[in-house]
Amino acid sequence: MHKDVFTPENSAMLLIDHQIGTMAWTHSHDINLVKQNALKLARIAKAANIPTILTSSMEDQIQGPLLPELEAILPEAFEARVKRPGIVNAMHHDGFNQAVKATGRKKLFVAGVTTEICVTFPVLQMLDEGYEVQVSADASASYTKYGDDIALRRMEKAGAIITTVDQIISELAVDWTSPLGQKLVGILNYH
Repeated sequence: MHKDVFTPENSAMLLIDHQIGTMAWTHSHDINLVKQNALKLARIAKAANIPTILTSSMEDQIQGPLLPELEAILPEAFEARVKRPGIVNAMHHDGFNQAVKATGRKKLFVAGVTTEICVTFPVLQMLDEGYEVQVSADASASYTKYGDDIALRRMEKAGAIITTVDQIISELAVDWTSPLGQKLVGILNYH
């Protein structure tokens, strides 16, 4: 197996600010698709037993609560979500940074809204701190396509791997006939 491959045993899933209000501000991608992909990532994490950290910013403001479907899929992670008071870079928030460290994983799958604000800055810091990061571009979105593209380019130039939900599913499955592969193929085809 390739040494850099992400596996359920060495990776963690970080879902940043998939909040009802925040998602409504994005126009770079079909928001229903972004939502569906974010929920797919939550289902992948559950199926593969990957440690997952959810975080939200200013839930009591216009940003609103996290998607309620996340609570249905990952009740424990939802309950333990890191509520940030307004810190832009989630990695600057002690609670979030410590939660990421506490997973003991150096390979991180990251998705969030918006890509250019809530994803870019923590990802740049994660890379600085020695984590390997895959950013799921299709489970993230920005105000504009232009802003989204530039954010993805900036993260990629810094060393992040830009990927998609279906690539993540395939990388983790390894073999569709394995028990995990069987679970993940169901998520791959879930609409």
